Amino acid sequence: MTVSAVIETVTGLVLIANPGLAARVLLGADLPASGVAVGRLCGIGLLSLGLACWPSGASAPSHSVWSLVTYNLLAALYLGYLRVGGGFVSYLLWPASLLHAALALLLARPAWQKFR
Repeated sequence: MTVSAVIETVTGLVLIANPGLAARVLLGADLPASGVAVGRLCGIGLLSLGLACWPSGASAPSHSVWSLVTYNLLAALYLGYLRVGGGFVSYLLWPASLLHAALALLLARPAWQKFR
């Protein structure tokens, strides 16, 4: 939980501060003005997700764990799609996709245990 919450919080802060840099590093593409605005909005969402899921005690609430599983699974699939079928060729898309997949897998077991 903590690793995923930290990654999402830091990514959110980077997107808020400089969405163009994040797009160049992750996608190898520049952003138009509208993309900068949407990137900052996404940064606000990721910052909020990271802070909402930040563990505060011995056990994280089940909705926090499920939120991070869902986010990481969908992010892994979408980043993989961008690399395979979306026409983006940045060298960081595969590592980012694999990182999100690994986080989703690591969080899936605790999420399922909290569900039962």
